[in-house]
Amino acid sequence: MDAEELRAYLLSRPATTGETPFGPEVLVYKVAGKMFATLGFETEADGLETPRTNLKCDPNRAVELRSEHDAILPGYHMNKKHWNTLVIDGSLPPELVRDLIDHSWELVVAGLPKKTREELTQ
Repeated sequence: MDAEELRAYLLSRPATTGETPFGPEVLVYKVAGKMFATLGFETEADGLETPRTNLKCDPNRAVELRSEHDAILPGYHMNKKHWNTLVIDGSLPPELVRDLIDHSWELVVAGLPKKTREELTQ
């Protein structure tokens, strides 16, 4: 999965918007005004930019994922109990990345008011 595929999938989630409240270098993805993902880039020693996305995650699953994948780290600049950073370097299966995006979106939607949840899941 590359950066464009990642962006497209993030925006494909229902009622998702992309914003840049922290400046142009970090894209923030929200559902009903609540953040469920960020996307930024880290410049590597070879000059290439590697996408990194922060995703909300169930705390127990977050720890498990970090122990299983070198490219999943505690959430950068986020609550490390509830957020993971995924380094999109080609080592993570695209299905896992999509699953974790869906999981993040669903966690945020679950915390929304009932009326808003019902509107989003119809």
